[in-house]
Amino acid sequence: MELNNGDDHKPEDEDRLSMLTDDILLSILGAVDTTTAVRTGILSTRWKNLPWLLRELTIDCKDFLSVPHPNPIEVEHMDKAMASLTKAARSFLAVPRTEATITRLQLKLYLVNNYSDVIGPLVSQAIDSGKVEDLDLAIIDEKLPDDCYNEDMVRQAHSVDGFFSAHPSVLHCLSRLSLYNICFSDWDIHHLLFDCCKQLKHLYLSNYDAGGLSAWKIHAPDSKLTVLELGLCCLGKLEVSCLPKLERLCWDSWICPYTPLSFDVVPSLKELNLICIATVDHQGFKLSKVLKDTTSVENLTLNFQGEKIWIKLEGKQLCTAFNKLRKLSLHGIFVEFDLLWMIVLLEAAPTIGIFDIEIWEHPCIVDNDERRQIFGDRTSPSCKVSEFKSCKEWLLRGSDYWL
Repeated sequence: MELNNGDDHKPEDEDRLSMLTDDILLSILGAVDTTTAVRTGILSTRWKNLPWLLRELTIDCKDFLSVPHPNPIEVEHMDKAMASLTKAARSFLAVPRTEATITRLQLKLYLVNNYSDVIGPLVSQAIDSGKVEDLDLAIIDEKLPDDCYNEDMVRQAHSVDGFFSAHPSVLHCLSRLSLYNICFSDWDIHHLLFDCCKQLKHLYLSNYDAGGLSAWKIHAPDSKLTVLELGLCCLGKLEVSCLPKLERLCWDSWICPYTPLSFDVVPSLKELNLICIATVDHQGFKLSKVLKDTTSVENLTLNFQGEKIWIKLEGKQLCTAFNKLRKLSLHGIFVEFDLLWMIVLLEAAPTIGIFDIEIWEHPCIVDNDERRQIFGDRTSPSCKVSEFKSCKEWLLRGSDYWL
C-alpha cells in the first residue's frame, strides 16, 4: 500500500476531502476512534485501505459498546463488545502491514469469557514480528470499587496473571499499563511489573489491594517507570525505595491512618499529587517525613476534598524538601476554613512562583450525624499570625483561587 502524494488523476466527481494526500487523511483518521475510521471505507474506495496504514492505532472495547452506552454495563454487554473488538484486532493485526509498522498500539479490553485466547496470540505475534513497536494496555473492569468483593478482585488478578503468563511478549513491549479492581495477594506483582516489564514507563492501578493492608515496597533500580498513578489502593504503606526515573506520582485516596508513603532513591521526582478525603481514622502526617529524601520536587498538589486537613503543620522542617518548589496547589479546602495556615507552607518555599487554591463548597453535602460518624468534625487548622515573618519576600508570579 503506497502512499498517495496527491499527483494521481482524480475523477471530477470525487469529493474534495478525498483529494487530500494520504498523510493528511491519516492525520484525520488518527483523531477519531477505530470504528469510525473503518467506516470511512464505505464512503469511498479512496479511503478503503487508509485505516490499515495508521501508525498509531487505538482499539478500545468501549468503542464497540452499543450507543448509547448501557448503564450499568453488564457482562453480556462486555461480551458483545469484545466479540466485535476481536474481529477488529484480527483485521488490523493479522493482515500483513509491510508498509506501515504500528509505532504505538493502544489496546483497552475486558477479560471476559475466552476472548483473550484470541487477542493474546494476535498481539504477541504482532510484537514478535516487529509489526507493533510500543504497547499501551488497559485491562478494564466496569465494577465500581464499592461493588467489588475480595473474591472479585482475586479473580480479576488471576485473569490478568494468566493472560501475561500465556503471552510474555506482551509484557516485554508494554510502555503503559492500566489495571482495575485487582488483588495481588497471591502473586508477585513486583516481579511482574518491574522485572518482566522492561519498557514500562507509565503505570496506573485503580482499586488495587496488596492483601491484608500490607506495605508495597518498590525497589527497581533498572526500571524506566516515569509516572505512577494510584487510585484507591488498599496498602498499609507505599515505600518507594528505588525508582531512579520516576518523575510524577499521583495517589488518589488511601486508607492507611498514618503516613501513607515514603521515598528513598527518587532523584528525578518533580511532581507529587496527593488526594484524599480523610475519615475519622486518618491521624494526619508530616510532609517533611514523606519528602525528607526527595531533592527535586517542583510541583506539589494536596487535595483534601472538603474534609479535614490531613497534614500536620510544619515550618522550617519543610525548607529542605521545598527548596526547589515552583508550584504549590492546595485544593478541596472547606469553605469555612481560614487560610492563614497556608502561609506556614509558603514560608518554607522561597522559590515558589505559583500558588493555587481551590475552595470546596457543595450545598448538596449535608453536615449531619451520619457524615460526622465517617469523617469527623471539620476543624480549621490553627496558626498564630505572629509566626509569619517573611511575607514581603514572596515573589509569586501568579495565584489561582477557585470555588
